[in-house]
Amino acid sequence: MKAEEEAFSKEKEIFLEHIQKAGLRRTSQRDLILETFLKTEDHLTSEELYWLVHKQDETVGHTTVYRTLKLLTEAGLAREVRFGDNKTYYEHHYDQEHHDHLICTECGKVVEFFSADIERMQDETATQFGFTLSHHSLRMWGVCADCRTHEIEAVTPPGAQPKVRVKTGYGNLV
Repeated sequence: MKAEEEAFSKEKEIFLEHIQKAGLRRTSQRDLILETFLKTEDHLTSEELYWLVHKQDETVGHTTVYRTLKLLTEAGLAREVRFGDNKTYYEHHYDQEHHDHLICTECGKVVEFFSADIERMQDETATQFGFTLSHHSLRMWGVCADCRTHEIEAVTPPGAQPKVRVKTGYGNLV
């Protein structure tokens, strides 16, 4: 718990410095949004974060949550990720190891993973084509083991985009 508090302390310091440089002031609502975001481990939409914050303070609006998420992203504390369901999710970014994502197209489960082999292959491919990589994102879609045991064969036409339902722990907040 002590290490978590220290990490949060550093993240809070980074956020405060960022908003001060942007000419903004520290507010209790921004503090609450930051605290709530830092305590979550899931990928959250701005709507899901709004409902978590709203449970604690009904005066916080959607716009405040959205703008604060943008500030967290600009400060390097959050990162936007998209999983193919036309939503933007936010995950912790500060002091996090690089990872990629597996997304179940049936239940929406998201699994974070790291593969040294994939990283090596990406670097080799970039070199082969004369690229210097600045960043990358790998998302792979499929059906998780749990869903495969319950799956009714649904055929996706060749070339069609699969349906994607991302599941978070915060989907039933309304």
